Amino acid sequence: MFDIPGYSSFRKIEAVNKGWSDDKKFYIETEDDGKLLLRLSDISLYDRKKNDYEIMQKAAALNIPMSLPVDFGVCDNGILVYQLLTWIDGEDAETVLSDLSDTEQYRLGLKSGEALQLIHSIPAPSQQEDWETRFTRKMNYKIKKYKECGIRFKGDEQVIEYIERNKYLLNNRPQCLQHGDYHIGNMIISNDQKIHIIDWNRMDYGDPWEEFNRIVWSATVSPHFASGQLHAYFNGNPPDEFFRLLALYISSNTLSSIYWAIPFGQSEIDTMMKQSQDILSWYDQMSSYMPSWYIHAFA
Repeated sequence: MFDIPGYSSFRKIEAVNKGWSDDKKFYIETEDDGKLLLRLSDISLYDRKKNDYEIMQKAAALNIPMSLPVDFGVCDNGILVYQLLTWIDGEDAETVLSDLSDTEQYRLGLKSGEALQLIHSIPAPSQQEDWETRFTRKMNYKIKKYKECGIRFKGDEQVIEYIERNKYLLNNRPQCLQHGDYHIGNMIISNDQKIHIIDWNRMDYGDPWEEFNRIVWSATVSPHFASGQLHAYFNGNPPDEFFRLLALYISSNTLSSIYWAIPFGQSEIDTMMKQSQDILSWYDQMSSYMPSWYIHAFA
């Protein structure tokens, strides 16, 4: 990293060992008291990382509360790609949210919903494959992989049946930019009690409503936060069609989470198996499309 412009001003460099990304991450302090996040990736990922950086610039221009892009380039004599971003001082939302009042959890959820509205205002490329074709292929693959992985959860038949019964809902869905991993694990609550969105390395384009497939993580910790996110995004209670599609997207993710967890060991498998049962409970064994954690907006 010695050939990164401005490296001589880095007075402190600390490794950051959090998250699931393959990037190497570092906390940087500069001589003028600046705080930065440095992400390093293999040069083979140059095109992807450049595209990510350019999209982050578009998002930042919309005043989305986020880790802001500062610089991008190649370092270590052409071996690595770097991204420099602003560092957000604060606490992980998933850690501190449950210590806050229900009202404050709800307020922060509203802010996360407002931020997501802005993210979704960035359109998908015109040549994007239609959503129904693309996601049906993805769901079929997930069902196949789940059945082959050797681990089954109680109630999986109801989940698969819900997918088959409701996949027609994918027809004619719009597409836009997706953060790709939008939940409280990728949000920071800053010292002034504002929410900031981090970890933009899974960005994609797709149905804006699919973005809520990770809301299970937020709802598990704080139904008030998760409900507030929906209320701000939809300016009130979401339509019924949203909840039907959300249950479809969550069902699909529940299947893939099982075989995804296997390489990471029994602890991750146990986490995903428990989550599958929580989800089945929320949806009354998939007989309802309205999750039991949802709190209706006040009239």
